[in-house]
Amino acid sequence: MSDLNFQIQGEAQTAARFVAGARQFSIVIDEPPALGGDDFGANPVEYLLASYAGCINVVAHLTAKELGIKVEKLSIKVDGNLNPDRLFGQSNEDRAGFKNINVDFTPITDAGPEKIKLWIETIKNRCPINDNFSNTTPLTLNLVYEEITV
Repeated sequence: MSDLNFQIQGEAQTAARFVAGARQFSIVIDEPPALGGDDFGANPVEYLLASYAGCINVVAHLTAKELGIKVEKLSIKVDGNLNPDRLFGQSNEDRAGFKNINVDFTPITDAGPEKIKLWIETIKNRCPINDNFSNTTPLTLNLVYEEITV
């Protein structure tokens, strides 16, 4: 299969709110009032954690079927710690991103411990978001200059 291209495009609504379009969906990204927003949506790091959980969910169900595992229920909790000091320009001691990310993967399944261990390793190996978290991905930030006309 050839590469698939995924994209979003959007515009700032306020200093803290960004509305993105992804296919036919509208995604509102905002901050809570304590971080300067109006709380109209989850914030960027919450969406990052949610996208990881969503990716694990898809890959877990896909690979469970391949491994012959019956999944009756699956709960996923993802959390992480970050220090906002760099974000707010108060310090450069800690990185801006998460210091750690923890996943609680709670399946109700017919699989035994060895099969679950294989399943989790397969999920980690095949989940695109896990791959992006685990490996450096080339990133470019391109300035597209638009001249202001008066």
